[in-house]
Amino acid sequence: MTRLAVLADIHGNLPALEAVIDDMAQFDVDHVAVAGDSVNWGPYSREVMEIISAGRWAVIRGNNEFYALDYGTPRMPPHWSSFTMPPILREHLGADWLRIIACLPDDLCLRFVDAPAIRMVHGIPGNPFQAISPGSSAREVEAWLADVPETTVICGHSHIALERRIGRWHIFNPGSVGIPLDGEISASYMILDGDASGWRMAAHCRAPFSNEANFARFAAQRFAERGGVTARLVIEEFKRARLRLHPYLIWKDANRPDQPDSIKLMEEFLKLGNISGFMHSDYQDLRPALYRD
Repeated sequence: MTRLAVLADIHGNLPALEAVIDDMAQFDVDHVAVAGDSVNWGPYSREVMEIISAGRWAVIRGNNEFYALDYGTPRMPPHWSSFTMPPILREHLGADWLRIIACLPDDLCLRFVDAPAIRMVHGIPGNPFQAISPGSSAREVEAWLADVPETTVICGHSHIALERRIGRWHIFNPGSVGIPLDGEISASYMILDGDASGWRMAAHCRAPFSNEANFARFAAQRFAERGGVTARLVIEEFKRARLRLHPYLIWKDANRPDQPDSIKLMEEFLKLGNISGFMHSDYQDLRPALYRD
């Protein structure tokens, strides 16, 4: 049997990753796999990459690694031109880690000798920006995975822990280590056990952590001042363990489309009594739980 710890969406949150490392010591895992978005949002992207590298963990790129690598290049989509965080992320990582991340794969096939092969992606195959979520229909998922021969799939991106069986695929998302979005400030990860009969979830774990070090580092880096409205909403997500940036963008597009981003506009949004109407349905009533089909 192989015992695999599965992590995703660490997002530069070193205290959360350290809490997971301490917590998973109880499981005597054989290996650790990280399904992308190890960097950005949090203030410790370089330190997170150092831990992943030192542990020789299997790791892929997520969409936030693409922000680091493609911003300001001919590969950059035009709408990224207003993004404020990629330059800060690049500064934190430095040239050496940018070169290492440039050579990471977008997906991996994990082939342990005593269990079936696993395909690990961040979002869906070929697209780290699209998530397999509780709201994804079976037809959508089957189309996304049509060219994946492995019957076990590990993914991330949604920050929602789930286990789904759709068609011939058994899908695991461990939830987010660094940016939980269900109101509980604890890091989410999974333990999978695999043998000749297949892969099964041995545990879905939540490891509590403190954000004090993150907030101190944000202040030392002048993150809010440099990153503007986006950075301030990211800090709100750390405080609340709830989506803030994406609902703000939807609200602004619906209500203030002609106004530029500003602190005043952000404060108006944050004073709303209920922002669920500006959230994707998967997040409107998210509880600290594992979604299973």
